[in-house]
Amino acid sequence: MKYNHLFENGTIGNLVLKNRIVMPAMGTNLAGPNGEITDHQIAYYEERARGGTGLIIVEFTSIEYELGKGTMNQLRIDEGRFIPGMHRLANAVHKYDAKIFVQLHHAGRESNSQLTGGKQIVAPSPVTCAAVGEEPRELTTAEVKDLVNKFVMGAFRCKIAGIDGVELHGAHGYLINQFLSPNTNLRTDEYGGSFENRMRFIEEIVDGIKEKCGEDYPVTVRLSVDEFDEGGQDVKLSKEISRYLEKIGVDGLHASAGNYNSMDKIIESMLFEQGWRVYLAEEIKKEVKIPVITVGVIREPEFAENILLEGRADFIALGRGHIADPEWAKKTLEGREKEIRKCICCLHCTRSLAHVQCSVNVRAGREREFKEIKPIEEKRNVAVVGGGPGGMEAARVLSLKGYGVTIFEKDNKLGGQLNLVTSPIPKEKMNWMIDYHRNEMERLHVDVRLNTEASVEMIKSLEPYAVFLATGAIPIIPDIEGNDLTNVCDYEDVLLERKAFRNKRIAVIGSGMVCYSVTRQLAAMGNDVTLVEIPTTTGEKVSAPTRLMLLNRLKKANVEIFEGQKVAKILANSIIVEDELSALQLELEVDHVVLSMGTGAYNPLEESYRKHFHNVYVIGDANNPGSITNAIKDGFEKAFVIESLVLKKDAAEEFKLHK
Repeated sequence: MKYNHLFENGTIGNLVLKNRIVMPAMGTNLAGPNGEITDHQIAYYEERARGGTGLIIVEFTSIEYELGKGTMNQLRIDEGRFIPGMHRLANAVHKYDAKIFVQLHHAGRESNSQLTGGKQIVAPSPVTCAAVGEEPRELTTAEVKDLVNKFVMGAFRCKIAGIDGVELHGAHGYLINQFLSPNTNLRTDEYGGSFENRMRFIEEIVDGIKEKCGEDYPVTVRLSVDEFDEGGQDVKLSKEISRYLEKIGVDGLHASAGNYNSMDKIIESMLFEQGWRVYLAEEIKKEVKIPVITVGVIREPEFAENILLEGRADFIALGRGHIADPEWAKKTLEGREKEIRKCICCLHCTRSLAHVQCSVNVRAGREREFKEIKPIEEKRNVAVVGGGPGGMEAARVLSLKGYGVTIFEKDNKLGGQLNLVTSPIPKEKMNWMIDYHRNEMERLHVDVRLNTEASVEMIKSLEPYAVFLATGAIPIIPDIEGNDLTNVCDYEDVLLERKAFRNKRIAVIGSGMVCYSVTRQLAAMGNDVTLVEIPTTTGEKVSAPTRLMLLNRLKKANVEIFEGQKVAKILANSIIVEDELSALQLELEVDHVVLSMGTGAYNPLEESYRKHFHNVYVIGDANNPGSITNAIKDGFEKAFVIESLVLKKDAAEEFKLHK
């Protein structure tokens, strides 16, 4: 077998797992309004179990709902009435020979008064989390002991429900982490002060679980081995904590990082290299004999296999990788690595206020809505104009349904706007997406015609059942005086190397991932670059931590950055910037201006195509520009329900005719 280490049995305590692949706990917001298990949640986890995962750790589950909530619609196990739902979930996962843990959680100071009904949040000590901005109330000693019991009873209910083990959430700045960290535990009673006293809270929880559930009931602990927060838990302290946890009977450790003040280390953007957090697990593994789980932007099977081969960890946790592709394990085992739909770290899954969603996997969180792709009875042809992410996703789904699909792409390669990313680490992730879709086009025998502008005659020759227009987007040219001067170009001119600049003074105007990428590239070419950062729709899609990191990298590359300014005028050898608050103007001497203000829909064919073809659908950037998420979602959904769309349209036209 190619991946011997990934697919050998592993043990946590006395529990035997069929492989070394773990789906770690990740919030889904799929629970009911009162924290109960829902059918959507069961379908979500069942699909990951069916996909071959050895151990699924269910998302953070509240043991104290009044003051311990971490999010709306959080799963709970603080009362007996939640046992039946957990039992149904356990049965759904066990069907596929997978094991299931539940992560027991209390948010502590990382809750907020909106979640607690206006009540003051609680913590070991009244130390405010900067990211939350609310001062917590210090728990009394009696309250601490009561919370110990609530963790224990949460575990006991899990055991009754048939859950195989529990994970104590001692990471990411939540309550247990707050007791462990000298930065947040300033108590003077038996639960604070010395190292042993700071360990007392989790020690009593572990002792209580083992007494209530049995010594052989597995208990693991998730740790932020490094909080990346001044004065907080670091690697040295975590080593001592890990040795102590092993001594008191913990069966495994899950090496994570960060807290709410360092959120970018918990859920990483595409700027982080694959496996950057593995060293934390490696350091802990040197200290203990119990198994250690590693996590953090692990995407490729070979990379995961090598971690185990080199003895750096005992289990591999694939978080967002399981959201992006529930069959990661199954495809790896069967040698279908090219079919894995890898997470690209776009952070879309963290931004949804509804439930878990994924840019590259539209079915995530909607498994009951899109149950299976049913093949069509009669062979038909569909034309897709445009080979960007939206067009390719539509082609993939249509092909799986049995349609004969032809893609017309005027460029010499597939990928559309994804090909414009040039920064090395993000580009690697964009290439993962392009390579996945390109492989799917080959595997599903999609007729891809590159360097081809689709004419009406070409489309007619296919006698298409439907035509999908995925013609993409074009750069937005802002309404600034002087935007038509010869020294002005757009980001595509730079990224596609239509224009080359060396040792020039260049002003880049705009914001967003492509804008920052263009700026970096121009600086790397030896140019004197100024970025005038102006809010754009694409810029709003970049998270605050990612933006800050990108701007800091640009500053290190000697890029001068103007924020809170607008460009009043572009001249032949300069630009006039104006402060948005004071209206003071400043003239900056430049040789060239590069506009990177995002994209607008490019849809030149719809009007003419509707004169010749019955069923024409506009998808992707041509319909709603500026987002990979929207493009793939549009392509997937329209392709999935195409027959219903056609029937609805036919019925509407027949109604008009009779009327």
